[in-house]
Amino acid sequence: MMTRRQIIKSSLCAMGALSMTQTTTAIAAPNGYGIVGQTAPELKVNYWINKHGKKTDFKIAQHEGKWIFLKGFQSWCPGCHAHGFPALKKISDALAGNPQVVFAGIQTVFEGSWTNTEDKVREIQLQYDLQIPMGHDPGGSSGRSYTMADYRTGGTPWMILINPQRKVIFNDFGINADKAIEFLKAETA
Repeated sequence: MMTRRQIIKSSLCAMGALSMTQTTTAIAAPNGYGIVGQTAPELKVNYWINKHGKKTDFKIAQHEGKWIFLKGFQSWCPGCHAHGFPALKKISDALAGNPQVVFAGIQTVFEGSWTNTEDKVREIQLQYDLQIPMGHDPGGSSGRSYTMADYRTGGTPWMILINPQRKVIFNDFGINADKAIEFLKAETA
């Protein structure tokens, strides 16, 4: 059984390999997580705010033909604060204004529902100055967010990259921000 650190390290290596080959080859998550190679399911998130904190919506179908970068998080997740949000900030800032790439953050609640609340979404957005739409997915009675179930995520921080043909090509813990920027710039040049 791989430790969380080994999983994160392997995913960083995987993103590096993806970038170096400059292809849209899918990189699968270890331990059977993720839905790499499959069509990205529509998000079942009912609470969204835009970069100004105003209610909005975000659907995968609205962005077909574009690269879609999703980041799953929890407000109290140490890995999200140490690695996930800084990587998301770096990547989204580097590609800001690129009409071929869209970003969204989703608070994927699977534990700590008393603290991973809608108001935390805006707090995180402001804390990291994220100029992207962000959602809150508390899921249903299963105690697991819909996004986690549909994309078979293994926790947080979790990164999902969907290509313009709506295929999931990266679905794993963490991502190498520099390699992701290099890859997305090359793919949208």
